[in-house]
Amino acid sequence: MSAVFSSPTLPLFPLNAVVFPGGRLPLRIFEQRYLDMVKQAIADDTPFGICAIREGTETGTPAVPHSVGTRVIVTDWDMPETGILHIDTQAQERFVIRNTRTEPSGLLIGSVEAVSSEIAATVPDDLELAVEILRHIVNEYGDAHFPAPHAFDDAVWVGYRLSEVLPLKLGIKQSLLEMNDSVMRLRILTEFLKKQVN
Repeated sequence: MSAVFSSPTLPLFPLNAVVFPGGRLPLRIFEQRYLDMVKQAIADDTPFGICAIREGTETGTPAVPHSVGTRVIVTDWDMPETGILHIDTQAQERFVIRNTRTEPSGLLIGSVEAVSSEIAATVPDDLELAVEILRHIVNEYGDAHFPAPHAFDDAVWVGYRLSEVLPLKLGIKQSLLEMNDSVMRLRILTEFLKKQVN
């Protein structure tokens, strides 16, 4: 553990999704507790945390989140109709939840520690298939989904981007997020890609 947030507490948004550092995730907000959370984040220019759900559902009773999530900031927002907020988020670093409390509104607040960023690593020659496929995906979807700078020579960046877009089960994406070995992550993703091709 290295970097420490300016605040050790973070509002948490449990979702049936995993977001990886450097990624973008658009969200449609309509529950009051999350509308209030996002409005506060926009007003104060502060982050919140996205965590995959371990137990429970996205709406209603607060869900139990996985212990590793990703801090995000709001980069754009729009309210096309009253009570529904559309936001774009940019993911920053990962964090570990040490404990949580639930506010009267049902919003989860986590005491969190930042996880050290993974050090950039060269993509091994035998995993170039992953880079080729990601290049095709980026070319097809463009900078709106994959904002520059692109780092096709970095196993961390390639692994994060592929983990976001491939049709993997939520539990597998969560395991890939928690992993600190970028080459192993890329190896797992390459095996998945080979199975899709065969």
